[in-house]
Amino acid sequence: MNRRPQLSIVAPGASPEEAAAVVAALEQFMRATAPEPAPEGVAPNPWQQAALNEGVAREPAQHLPWL
Repeated sequence: MNRRPQLSIVAPGASPEEAAAVVAALEQFMRATAPEPAPEGVAPNPWQQAALNEGVAREPAQHLPWL
């Protein structure tokens, strides 16, 4: 999924060259400051996985008398 916005300048006083220069500068800034991609194949933290599983199955399978 590409989450990068499509940049365009809407300025009546800017020439096409000026608008292109601004958009190019913004694109360069976005590439320079983008976070590094997450490494592939990292094993999930077992504590985090347990918390996720508990959150998904938070309702007991059977009704307990004290609930």
